Amino acid sequence: MTTRCILHCTTQGYSNIRRLRHKFNTFIKTRMFGGVSARIQKNRLKAGGLGSVQHAVHYLNQDFQALREECLQSGSLFEDPMFPAEPQSLGFKELGPFTAKTRGMEWKRPSELTEEPQFIVGGATRTDICQGALGDCWLLAAIGSLTLNERLLHRVVPHGQSFDLQYAGIFHFQFWQFGEWVDVVVDDRLPVKDGELMFVHSAEGSEFWSALLEKAYAKLNGSYEALSGGSTTEGFEDFTGGVAEMYELKNAPKDLHRIISKALDRGSLLGCSIDISSAFDMEAVTFKKLVKGHAYSVTGLRQVEYHGRQERLIRIRNPWGQVEWTGAWSDSSSEWNDVDSAEKDEMMCKMEDGEFWMSFQEFLRQFSRLEICNLTPDALSQDSISFWTTVMFEGAWRRGSTAGGCRNHPNTFWINPQYKISLLEEDDDPEDDEAACSLLVALMQKDRRRFRRHGDDTHTIGFAVYEVSYDYRGGPSIHMKKDFFLRRSSCARSETFINLREVSARIRLPPGEYLIVPSTFEPSKEADFVLRVFTEKQAETGEMDDDVEATFDLEEEISESDIDDSFRSMFAQLSGDDMEISVRELRTILNRVVSKHRDLQTDGFSMESCRAMIGLMDKDGSARLGLLEFQILWNKIRKWLGIFREFDLDKSGCMSSYEMRLALENGGFKLNNKLFQTLVARYADNEIIDFDNFTCCLVKLEVMFKVFQELNKDGTGRIEVNITEWLLLTMCG
Repeated sequence: MTTRCILHCTTQGYSNIRRLRHKFNTFIKTRMFGGVSARIQKNRLKAGGLGSVQHAVHYLNQDFQALREECLQSGSLFEDPMFPAEPQSLGFKELGPFTAKTRGMEWKRPSELTEEPQFIVGGATRTDICQGALGDCWLLAAIGSLTLNERLLHRVVPHGQSFDLQYAGIFHFQFWQFGEWVDVVVDDRLPVKDGELMFVHSAEGSEFWSALLEKAYAKLNGSYEALSGGSTTEGFEDFTGGVAEMYELKNAPKDLHRIISKALDRGSLLGCSIDISSAFDMEAVTFKKLVKGHAYSVTGLRQVEYHGRQERLIRIRNPWGQVEWTGAWSDSSSEWNDVDSAEKDEMMCKMEDGEFWMSFQEFLRQFSRLEICNLTPDALSQDSISFWTTVMFEGAWRRGSTAGGCRNHPNTFWINPQYKISLLEEDDDPEDDEAACSLLVALMQKDRRRFRRHGDDTHTIGFAVYEVSYDYRGGPSIHMKKDFFLRRSSCARSETFINLREVSARIRLPPGEYLIVPSTFEPSKEADFVLRVFTEKQAETGEMDDDVEATFDLEEEISESDIDDSFRSMFAQLSGDDMEISVRELRTILNRVVSKHRDLQTDGFSMESCRAMIGLMDKDGSARLGLLEFQILWNKIRKWLGIFREFDLDKSGCMSSYEMRLALENGGFKLNNKLFQTLVARYADNEIIDFDNFTCCLVKLEVMFKVFQELNKDGTGRIEVNITEWLLLTMCG
């Protein structure tokens, strides 16, 4: 299908026409396939490799190569319509329109700031990253660490970009975002105040790669101001696709040395720092030349023979390239005199290159915190022989269907998404001879920075892990119900529920089957999330979700002679002269009946729900019900009323959405999370379902299941329909 748009030109120029055309095309792409169909299509594309390192998603459907070529052919410089040089791109509060910080701000291209702008001068280094008037030092620290790994850097900052060859005012960068790699396009109009870049800039005034990288990341998160405040590990993850964990060294686990050793073997990024007690401590130098509040890198681990015993050493690097530790095991310390000369020559660092050794115990005393970003296999070099096995799940908490809150809410906790992991193999080198399997569980909520503009921020999140008992093992992956969690305690969990983008925990468990339940702290908090599980050995994983199926009771064969006289008399009074009940008459009947049941809360049956009932029972296509059809429908409604009352646990006259899930299953319908989310959105009002909506939902489900079963003659679980049949099913079903 081709969609054509004709724009009548005015005298405002070609660039405006191009901007309008791009906005229109983006609107068509993003709106035409909205809703359920868009999600299905996206899942199919991801299964084909879209979002991988080799095939990044075009963020907002902007193709860098195509846009640059278009600009080169037209002789114009790119102006990004999706992140325009306008106040809303700066921020919404302190950087909002007409604030002191933005007063006098202009957007300028590098060519307007210097005669010969350069993308990168002499390689990307730490000195290219100087903070401006934005509280995103966490991001700049991550960018600084990224410059130490050239291969990872050039994944984020693709080669071949410059202000010379094929320059068109457009640049692009790649980031990992919640399970997929995205390619983000920006123009090179940068915020300037008093002739200087407002935000990140290079010490080399003619170099602009870091400022453009910051702009691309701001676009990804909605605005520059959305980047204010964060954790360096957030940047680490978005630059590598890895998963981060943090250790407070004063409470370091007993096997931390082993953890660091394995992390270095896997090519993980490791950083450490010393806490500050006040702003005056920032980058203060201790008497042994360690810098407080400063990000160091951990680059090596070694054991040496020293005075007849094994001494554990750790190698640290100061990204400044100078200011080194002067204590024991530093470059010029006497301890090296008692180490084998060959080993000493191999290990010794160059004087004042920023890298130094210290004892592992001294490291634990001097430093406050260790951060590890564990890389996924696709981020490692081809010759890496040791890496985590990874699996990722995408899920959502939706009010009324899957947002059950933490274990403090037993009535709803079970409705949270659930994921099973089977740990099959023990670690190769168990700690203390204890047979166990190591895994790292990380729960990340999506896109919360983008919601800051609307007053929302990160939810308080966490997860719990439950052992699957023998009576459930090896069975189908069904969604566990309330009773399962009431009878057992968690065997592991995140350390605390906290309002961070991601919470993670390293866990060691015996081989077996386990259930991971991610949740917000309070029920009814909505968010999308990514759950990642890293294991040292292969493990089997899957979502605990019910199969979609329907079981219908064998309907008793009845004929008109089986209908008793009182029902026949009632039908005659209700149906009128034609002896058939129309949609309007059915609505009148049902509303008259439910009004007599004062224990039911209902707004009455709608014309739509009555049409669905007649569609279910109408055998001759007359859009009316005869005596026999009405009798069968009446029997169904009485059955559904019994189910409704049974699962209205608090006898309020209506059901909560989680009571509805149990009621539907009792009525013969097993649905997975995605379908149940759709039903709640369609039939619930503020998580409450009344009798008429419950009935309408059951009717719709029965109609659609029976239609599918009728068309699924070969029992394959798939049907094929043409466009007319599709429209008949969806419009009339």
